[in-house]
Amino acid sequence: MRIRSILLLGLSAFCWACQRDFLDQQFHFASGFAPSLGLDHDAFAKRAPEPFTPVWTPEEKILHTSFDATEIAEWSSYYTHGDHVAGRNKSMAERTAQKWRDSGIQSSVVEYEVWLNYPESQRLVLKTGSGTGNGTVGTYEAQLYEDKLKLDETTGYEGSLPAFHGYSASGEVEAEYVYVGRGHKDDFAAVKAAGISLEGKIALVKYGGPFRGVKVQSAEANGIIGVVIFTDPGDDGPQVAKGKEAYPNGPARQPSSIQRGSVAYINLYPGDPTTPGIPSKPGVQRTESPSNVPKIPSLPISHRDALPILRALEGYGKTLKRQGWTGGLNTTYSSGPAPGITLSLTNKMKEVTTPIWNVIGIINGTDSNETIIIGNHRDSWIIGGAADPNSGTAMLIEITKAFGKLVASGWKPRRNIVFASWDAEEYALVGSTEWVEEFAPWLSQTAISYLNVDIAVNGGLPGAGATPELRNIAQQVMKKVIYNNSTLYDSWCVFQITQGWIRKTLRIGSICFYNGFTHLGSGSDYTAFLQLGIGALDFGMGPGSNDPVYHYHSNYDSYHWMKTFVDPDFSIHTTAGQLITLLAYHLADDALLPFDMEAYGRNLGYWARDVTSMTSDMPDTGNVQKQINLTALTNAYKAFQDVAKQFTKKTSSSEFLANETAVRDVNQRLKEVQRCFVVDGGLPGRPFYRNALYAPNRDDGYKPQILPGVVEGLQDRNFTQAREWTVRIAEAINKASDLLKI
Repeated sequence: MRIRSILLLGLSAFCWACQRDFLDQQFHFASGFAPSLGLDHDAFAKRAPEPFTPVWTPEEKILHTSFDATEIAEWSSYYTHGDHVAGRNKSMAERTAQKWRDSGIQSSVVEYEVWLNYPESQRLVLKTGSGTGNGTVGTYEAQLYEDKLKLDETTGYEGSLPAFHGYSASGEVEAEYVYVGRGHKDDFAAVKAAGISLEGKIALVKYGGPFRGVKVQSAEANGIIGVVIFTDPGDDGPQVAKGKEAYPNGPARQPSSIQRGSVAYINLYPGDPTTPGIPSKPGVQRTESPSNVPKIPSLPISHRDALPILRALEGYGKTLKRQGWTGGLNTTYSSGPAPGITLSLTNKMKEVTTPIWNVIGIINGTDSNETIIIGNHRDSWIIGGAADPNSGTAMLIEITKAFGKLVASGWKPRRNIVFASWDAEEYALVGSTEWVEEFAPWLSQTAISYLNVDIAVNGGLPGAGATPELRNIAQQVMKKVIYNNSTLYDSWCVFQITQGWIRKTLRIGSICFYNGFTHLGSGSDYTAFLQLGIGALDFGMGPGSNDPVYHYHSNYDSYHWMKTFVDPDFSIHTTAGQLITLLAYHLADDALLPFDMEAYGRNLGYWARDVTSMTSDMPDTGNVQKQINLTALTNAYKAFQDVAKQFTKKTSSSEFLANETAVRDVNQRLKEVQRCFVVDGGLPGRPFYRNALYAPNRDDGYKPQILPGVVEGLQDRNFTQAREWTVRIAEAINKASDLLKI
């Protein structure tokens, strides 16, 4: 999925391995933009960056200047010129571990045995049912592989996998088919409301909106027997239809590009589907019927192959007036079905229980009871993967080298620093989830924060998602990173302002922004950490609205594409790495954890007010609000905000900071604040998701659902559930307030 015409606050840059289309989301901005309000946007955008002379500590200087863009380019080339599909990249894991060891980082390869599936035989045939002049049935067969391009050598490498979906079910089905827009559950409902039968049909849907697995889940729930998903060029910035040349000659989408990906139901739980809640080690008991994988087959196709399939439906069914329904192809986007016109879908998958390999490195801190983790996944659906994930993988090489140099200078961090190169992220966040499940007790006791790098670079604009306590320190570190002859923070602000999205408080929907950061749902390796009550940040550099199309999960996410169209000198990679490195340094070594509890309190207030707003649209509003005890939630967040202000004031004094015993005590309290919101048993029907503040939206998979237990109870008109979770959250906020009273 791609970012379209207007990118919100640099959000394109954070680009989880399952990428989002942000135009489908509704946002509100929290207050906190005051320093930027009232500026002349045009003047701000046009001014030349002022020369930047950084003020670094000696340690910061070593870290910032240790990066070598040439080495990043070399490692990017290495990772993008070999097979690194999950469970098939042991040599890369071993070489990664060795390189980290060469940099002075104690490292090892950690193996798990997980259930995966690989493609054996895939086929998709359109049967029109009309004669061709010789009495035979007209057919069109989709090309389930991408064109080999002379200018892009890795597109012709042996070993590339065809179009397939990880964890898709095997099956052979043939039926009439229906176009269902973006495949949201509301799209299926709208098609049925229009009088169109779905039972026993094959669904044709666009990428965009929900995670692809949730599209298949919604299809299955509506009696669909197979799913075909295509990428529509109308969702791109540069387009052939608008006069731009296609890759490799220009920035527009290559017509044969195909988005592979997982169709696991990560909205239910991530990780190895056969071992929910426990690490996948040899001999572990496995479930035979995982609930988070489809029971119907699915395939991805290119927009070139989608066009004749869509055109065969013209004149049948309806073209619904729904967001994202139509696209950029020359067709009417009719729903169908067309009598006698069918799709024959074959998807044969080989199921295996196979080793995967995480690489784990560590620098031991002077306080073994506190740990930060930096992670990036290494596996990809394709031989390339220059952006996803190898922009981050190559960058992580330099991050470990930088910390190795700092350690060699005699420095030792206060807190443990763990480096992680995850395997099998693409299937269902498997490597990170299994590791978190294995080390959950230790992580719950020691972990401070998790820093995630996935698609670190697919453009030049900074963007991030984070839990509230990390946002201020991230912005302060941006001011220390050189970028475009100025600071990374300056680029962050310019982009926000020139997009015209900075306003006085604007509130829409149920997601809140604070200073350009979004909340985290799911789709990358921070997911399991969040559910243990471990705060996280996900950072990347992404494209603007007119930048070259990013061929997500396609063979064209290649080294050639990266070097030709995105980051020729790998300086953007360097910038992203420097930010993560300096941020990790401060989290690992600042005497007082640099957590912003006032921002945490503000967000609790925004979320509580969103619930109030949600109930105000319901019949019998007053009774509903009384039933779920919103007063307790309101009182709790207001008390927390008052306590947080006093906490910040006290912990900022020089007298407090000089008291090492008091600082250690407060750090322990800050660690425990987020653990207050971890609920035994998890959400109803989703026990993996135990954080009462955040979970992936159950109907989307990517987007966050804030206060999920309450909101889902209200959505289902289950006021008993809504009240139970409101009370739980209010009690957790009060407990957190008590922790901050010093």
